[in-house]
Order: sequence, then structure tokens, then C-alpha cells
Amino acid sequence: MPLKICLAGATGGVGRQLARAILAAPDLTLHGAVARRAAGQDIGAAIGGKPVGITVQADIEGALDAKPDVLVDYTHPSAIKHHVLAAVARKIPVVVGTSGMNAADHDEIERAATKAGVGVATGNFALTAALMQHFALIAARYVPHWEVLEYCKAEKPDAPSGTATELAEQLSAVRPPVYAIPPDEMIGPPGARGADIHGTRVHAVRLHGLSAACEVIFGMPGERIAIRHDMQSSDAIFVEGTLLAARKVQDFKGIVRGLDKLLFKA
Repeated sequence: MPLKICLAGATGGVGRQLARAILAAPDLTLHGAVARRAAGQDIGAAIGGKPVGITVQADIEGALDAKPDVLVDYTHPSAIKHHVLAAVARKIPVVVGTSGMNAADHDEIERAATKAGVGVATGNFALTAALMQHFALIAARYVPHWEVLEYCKAEKPDAPSGTATELAEQLSAVRPPVYAIPPDEMIGPPGARGADIHGTRVHAVRLHGLSAACEVIFGMPGERIAIRHDMQSSDAIFVEGTLLAARKVQDFKGIVRGLDKLLFKA
């Protein structure tokens, strides 16, 4: 039986790509679509295709009450935690591609999901971003000095990005980074050394003309290595990983952060 997916943010950049892919997949069915601005429209017509008989809803609760198998959320940082908790309360697994949640949010979701016995997958679902995280965690075992830099368009509402935040937290979990001079002992404005994310320093750049990118630079005396992921112009890069997560999320309980966990440890 096809997996029934409710897609929140269905008319956004990634949402449109996902809606088309779900409609075309033989093992998936688009069970519901949520997007406030397109509410009342047929999702097929709303994304530039033929009507498919699914009306876009504005209300996430109503869409979840229809009992999909999985909620996939690509909405806005201000809405995602509410959406996830609403789904978990109904024992519906969730895949979250939207960034903007912090460590406290993840802890709250972990507790709720574990109690409900459902899975929540979060992170950057581009395959090459997952590989960046995987390779960086290997490097952190051997090189104790690193910093994270991330870049995005001027209009991105959160900083650092979810990808950079997640990467920093995972790196610090391998071991605390070592700094020649502790950042809080530097002379000058404290912000010059970036944000402290679980001990890892993260620097966010927001400018017109930038495409999304995230890199971690490892340094040793006389040498360095940079591991970087660049997103070009297409939101389609998130489709394959998101649908992989949707297919796997029912197999675990609690929160799993990062597509790399599904690729290499599931």
C-alpha cells in the first residue's frame, strides 16, 4: 500500500518539487497539502500542473486529522516546532527539512516523539550535504582544530543555518574543538569569533548574490583541509533525500538529525 504523505509548505520552492515527485512515485501518495496562500486550490494546479483532486489546506491540524502516514514539513522556522508537535501528538512520524530549530527545540521534540513512539527526521536532505557531514565527523576524530562557515542569501531569516548548527553540534559531540587562544579571551568584539554552538565556532554570512553553502575548515600546523557543500540553483537536490527519510522514518522512535544517519547508520 502506498505511503500516505501530508506535505506542509507544498507550494514553496522545495514543496513544489516534492509534490511532483510524490505524485509520480508508485510507492507514495500525496494524502494532503498545506499552504496558506494557496488554500482552496487544487495542489496540481497550484504547482503549475493538472488538477489531481487534492485541495490545499491552510490548517495543519485539519490535514493531520486526516491521518497521513508521514508529515513532510518545508514551511517556516516560526511554524515548524508547532507542526512537529501537532503531528507527534497524533502519533504521525515527521520529516523536517525546514531549518531554524535550536537545541532546546530538538530536546523537546525528542522527548515528545519518544513518548509517542514515533520518529522525527530533521536536517539538510541533500545527498552531498549528508556526505559533507559524514566526512567532517570522520575528520574531527583526527584533527582537533576546526571552525564552521556558512553562507546564504540576505533574506534567509535564521542564522546560523540549520545545516551549520547541526554540523557544529555533531562535531562538538565527537570531541570539543581546541583553540590556540580561547575565543572568549580574544581582544576585540566577542562576536568577531562567531557564535558558540556547543563549543564549535560558527560564522554566518548573509548577502545578496550568495547561494547557500556550508563548510568546515580543519587546521593543523602547516596544513588544513576544507570540506564544503554548495547548493546551486535547484531545490530539486532535496527531493531524493527527503523521500528516503519519509520512507525510513516509521522504522525508528525519537529524533534522528541528519540524512547521514539514515544513509550510514540506519
